[in-house]
Amino acid sequence: MKEFNYLKQEPFNFLGLSNQNYENSKVVIFPVPYSSTTYWKSGTKEGPQALIEASRHIELYDLDFKKDFSQEGIFTLDFLVPSKNSPREVVSQIKEVVDKILEDKKIPIVLGGEHSISLGPVLSFKEKFSNFSVLQIDAHTDLRDNFEGTEFHHACVMKRIRDLNVSVTQVGIRSVSEEESEYIEKEKIDNIFYASDFPIEKIINSLKENVYITFDLDGLDSSVMPSTGTPEPGGLKWEQAIGLIKEIGQKKRIIGADIVELDPIPGLVAPDFLAAKLVYKIIANILK
Repeated sequence: MKEFNYLKQEPFNFLGLSNQNYENSKVVIFPVPYSSTTYWKSGTKEGPQALIEASRHIELYDLDFKKDFSQEGIFTLDFLVPSKNSPREVVSQIKEVVDKILEDKKIPIVLGGEHSISLGPVLSFKEKFSNFSVLQIDAHTDLRDNFEGTEFHHACVMKRIRDLNVSVTQVGIRSVSEEESEYIEKEKIDNIFYASDFPIEKIINSLKENVYITFDLDGLDSSVMPSTGTPEPGGLKWEQAIGLIKEIGQKKRIIGADIVELDPIPGLVAPDFLAAKLVYKIIANILK
């Protein structure tokens, strides 16, 4: 196995799995503990560790599929050591690792960190898949062109992805800037489903055969997911989000995912457990 660059050792794996084997794995967990300093809460870099720690307490038998998916081959990479040079360089680091995962014909699940990390995996998939779309579950459209001096800000990530001519469907949106609203109107973007509008069939029909999921945890209602950089009220409930993922798994092909923006709150572990359970449910709907 070719060595991955930019990685350091950490003492635990997703689900607490021991005796991991990269060569025989189907899914590769890639933790990216990266956040900029622009949040009023800036602990998203702690998200991957909190999620993985919580994952060790998940019951591995999935009731929906009546199967233990931990036996299907899940490998956890060491944590990325993000560059401090620039957000652009962090994206390049992530792309390099995801390139290798895809080259080895495995499915990447990237754990953030802030939402800007999603551009790296999408760049990799863009080079290897001709027929894929991105499903974004999020409170925000993240369609600013430039924010706080960089085009690689978490508020710009979906604009960068749209600039790649990648089809994007956005679900759970309930916070938009004036700049983004003008852009949506100008480009006549119609694949945006606001939190009050949740037509599953229409969402599914907007997606191509292959689907990459980017799940910003603030897409969930803040009553069930308060541990994010910007916990917005009025979001999706757990059952809605899992129901959508299940439908996608049945009618499309999930080719990878990232779960981002977990900002752990000391002493409040339920959101960490929710995020870990979400990752496992996505894996189940990939490997079913």
